[in-house]
Amino acid sequence: MTEQETGRIIRVTGPIVMAARMSLAQMYEVVEVGLLGLIGEVIRLDGEVATIQVYENTTGLQPGMPVRRTGLPLSVSLGPGLLTSIYDGIQRPLTAILAESGKPYVTRGVKLPPLDAVRRWHFTPRLQPGMAVTGGEVLGTCPETQLIEHRVLVPPQTAGEVVEVAPEGDYTVRAVVARVRSATGVETELHLAHPWPVRRPRPVRERIYVDEPLITGQRIIDILFPIAKGGAAAVPGGFGTGKTVMQHSLAKWCDANIIVYVGCGERGNEMTQVLTDFPQLTDPRTGRPLMERTVLIANTSNMPVAAREVSIYTGITLAEYYRDQGYQVALMADSTSRWAEALRELSARLEEIPAEEGFPAYLPSRLAEFYERAGLVHTLAGERASVTVTASVSPPSGDFSEPVTQHTRRFIRCFWALDTELANARHYPSINWLTSYSEYAADIEDWWHGKYPDWTDLRRQTMELLQREDRLQQIAKLVGPDVLPDQQRLVLFVAELVKNGFLQQSAFDANDMYCTPEKAMAILRLLLAFFRRGSELIQRGAPLARLRELPSIQAVVRARLEVPNDAPRRLAEIQDRLNAELDDLERSHT
Repeated sequence: MTEQETGRIIRVTGPIVMAARMSLAQMYEVVEVGLLGLIGEVIRLDGEVATIQVYENTTGLQPGMPVRRTGLPLSVSLGPGLLTSIYDGIQRPLTAILAESGKPYVTRGVKLPPLDAVRRWHFTPRLQPGMAVTGGEVLGTCPETQLIEHRVLVPPQTAGEVVEVAPEGDYTVRAVVARVRSATGVETELHLAHPWPVRRPRPVRERIYVDEPLITGQRIIDILFPIAKGGAAAVPGGFGTGKTVMQHSLAKWCDANIIVYVGCGERGNEMTQVLTDFPQLTDPRTGRPLMERTVLIANTSNMPVAAREVSIYTGITLAEYYRDQGYQVALMADSTSRWAEALRELSARLEEIPAEEGFPAYLPSRLAEFYERAGLVHTLAGERASVTVTASVSPPSGDFSEPVTQHTRRFIRCFWALDTELANARHYPSINWLTSYSEYAADIEDWWHGKYPDWTDLRRQTMELLQREDRLQQIAKLVGPDVLPDQQRLVLFVAELVKNGFLQQSAFDANDMYCTPEKAMAILRLLLAFFRRGSELIQRGAPLARLRELPSIQAVVRARLEVPNDAPRRLAEIQDRLNAELDDLERSHT
């Protein structure tokens, strides 16, 4: 390292370090700070003075200590071995660090490769010498886990003629498995893994319109507020409303191929639960461990604030990498509010002029950069693949008018608003059906109509019923429900059945933790058919009390708990019994 490539610390302010003699540094270049070589990133240049955000604890740094340039941007290693791994915000392998140090925390200055440099992967080439290749093409494959085949990609910036390809065999991630000669005659060595800057989106051939839902197994989401594959959704809610549990449920049950879970600034005990529970979970579709198609990124609230800021970019880059292999990827970020708080703290230490509630003026653009990396695309290799983002937001006191929630709404099309009153009433998921919305419904309508032609109609009827019930509740609070006519009281009664028998869902019940679209639609048909027949009977003079006393009503409400997903015939039997009881009631009032 020459003298010109080494700067000197002149000031330390928390995670922000200023260094002189850095005239050759570049924006977002990675540097090693101090005697321990703490990892940092250049975020401002002013002449020969560089401002650096350090991703580790800066205790002990002093003016005069060295700052060594690397000449490289902050990057992640992309290759086999990512799945089943647990990383921190800058892709340090936490499990490997624990095994190496024997300590339950990350020692400052520790440097271990993100991907195991010793482990060998069985590589099967797909290309041959003499073939022309471009970035994004599949160089070969190796079985990363029993669930996922890893497709080794030609790096996006590489193109030319294949000069040499390694034969089928076992190789480490650092081994050369191919050589490509460019049009100018420059040869590039290709490995099983390659780096990629986290702040730069990976290129695609084209972005395409979303047209298929991400099935989550949550009835209120799939039927009323669906998200498309390649979409982006926000999950805002106050303390205790179930944001983390919802993210866990989505990670376990959604029909994505790959899960990337980013714990960004959450409490250590919550993240510990994720790290201990996820390795024990079984993939419901294959019976294999869920971790075989999952990457976890853990950056808790007691870890360095700068690493919290970059963890979001690390997670979305890993998601894009598996998207480029042709997979459907779902990223769960919990929570973007903690990430925004990291931006606010770093901005304050940089002495920048604050905007709303102390957040930096560039908060909206940073949120836009993150959410815009979701999408349904044709990859460089021509595959149809997607990254779907669901990010929780933690507004103080559940106030959705605060800046992070408001700016997030500008860049997402699906809003699952969690309600404190519903959570206090133990109604989970506590998604408020009056303040939530999804703009993807029209995009995925054709998909639903191909399987369930009445989806749009049932969805519309349900939303109208719940909105009518809200208006009637306001009247009932003033005059009491007993003075309302039976027709309006029926609305209140059926809306309550919909809430308890359809919208509510238990994450701990074997039959209810996941609901197939077929079962969800069957339950909704039952409830709305009862509402329609009940309205007709009341018009003919039948009292509401007789409708409420029908024996099959309780069977309808309990169907979500008592009828397994693979027993649609039992729902049909409930429907038959309910129709027979309604027919008897109709005959008695004709």
